[in-house]
Amino acid sequence: MPDEILLTKEGYEKISDELDELVMVKRKEIAERIKEAISYGDISENSEYDSAKNEQAELEERIHKLETMMRRAKIINENEISKDRVNVGLKVKVLQKNSGQEMEYTIVGSTEADPFEGKISNESLVGAALLGKKKNDEVEIQVPDGVFTYKVLDIYRGG
Repeated sequence: MPDEILLTKEGYEKISDELDELVMVKRKEIAERIKEAISYGDISENSEYDSAKNEQAELEERIHKLETMMRRAKIINENEISKDRVNVGLKVKVLQKNSGQEMEYTIVGSTEADPFEGKISNESLVGAALLGKKKNDEVEIQVPDGVFTYKVLDIYRGG
């Protein structure tokens, strides 16, 4: 599949829910705003009409993007992934040896990445370096702040 997008089941459902909301609710709201703006008469100098049409264009672009993501999605089934190596869809607990700090990440596809929720992309510097590592493996990762050494403490499924 060209340009396949890796998603967890949770990530796919989030995209699907957003798409449903945009198609079923937002489209109707914007259509009503356009209809109302047209009722004001001359649309050539109608800022409400222009604003609604711009919002409609942005909405349709987002709907198209979500539909494309869903078509290209490869859903990662966490239950079918072996927990012996770090992989997309799994959680990994690491020790950053430089600071002595323990951290926990969920490795996800790039579209689901959210560092504030501990979800890092399989394409990020840290995520890519951890992929394929086993428990107790150590890896040095060159990041903008320097070189950090991580030790894999545990690999497990989310839940």
